[in-house]
Amino acid sequence: MNSQKRKYEKLKRYIETKGKDGVVIAFSGGLDSSTLAAVSYNILGDRVVAVTATSPTYPPEELEEAKKVAKEIGIKLYVVETDELSNENFIKNPENRCYYCKKELLERLQKIAKELGFKVVFEGTNISDLTDHRPGFKAVKEMENVYSPWVDTRFSKEEIRAIARSMGLSIQNKPPLACLASRLPYYERITAEKLDRIGKAEQAVKKITGAQQLRVRDHNGLARIEVGKNERKLVFTVEILDRIADDLKRIGFKYVTLDLEGYRTGSMLLTIDTADSR
Repeated sequence: MNSQKRKYEKLKRYIETKGKDGVVIAFSGGLDSSTLAAVSYNILGDRVVAVTATSPTYPPEELEEAKKVAKEIGIKLYVVETDELSNENFIKNPENRCYYCKKELLERLQKIAKELGFKVVFEGTNISDLTDHRPGFKAVKEMENVYSPWVDTRFSKEEIRAIARSMGLSIQNKPPLACLASRLPYYERITAEKLDRIGKAEQAVKKITGAQQLRVRDHNGLARIEVGKNERKLVFTVEILDRIADDLKRIGFKYVTLDLEGYRTGSMLLTIDTADSR
């Protein structure tokens, strides 16, 4: 048995042991949570359910995608609403904003688990994620009976993608997700109006260009568009640029710009030095 097979067997034993009394999975419909849900469902059957939390921070088109993937897997899906925008600690948008969001989500999932007579919650952080700025993971470590199977069994993003491919999952090539609040500079107050503007802008740019890896960063009404590095060629025609500018101004942006470096994680961390955080 090669090392990857041994690692996968370890993951299955982990899921069976931790999940023997029932599991609720934090399910965004992205690669990590979907693959975790598929593996867990194969092992635990009806002892595992998926829960997707919707809120103004969750890209609206992703809910339909999550429903499709859950149906593909065969797992039962619950959809609940969370309200991060009622939490002042979150809407002030500090560097650890994700901690408050993750904590609320996990507390909600714990309650659902209890109502179902289940014991634990699984969430989809992987070992590659921990090389980035991940304040939300602090909430995971603080919570009782909340586990991160990918981290605990040392699976990287690419190893998870390989499992998704081997299972034939439709999300095997899906790019990383992030909540819409991540498009705002730290310490710029988060509002429902800004999140709505960002969500509509990203839908518009995807429709015009066909780009899959995309962020529209909102700098106080200036749109800074990041497209996947290998997808930048999709936007480089005068016609496409004009259509994007027209649509985003109609949505409410004052200026529309393209980030020549393309998409990269953590680009908003560069705003911290100049943010008015005091």
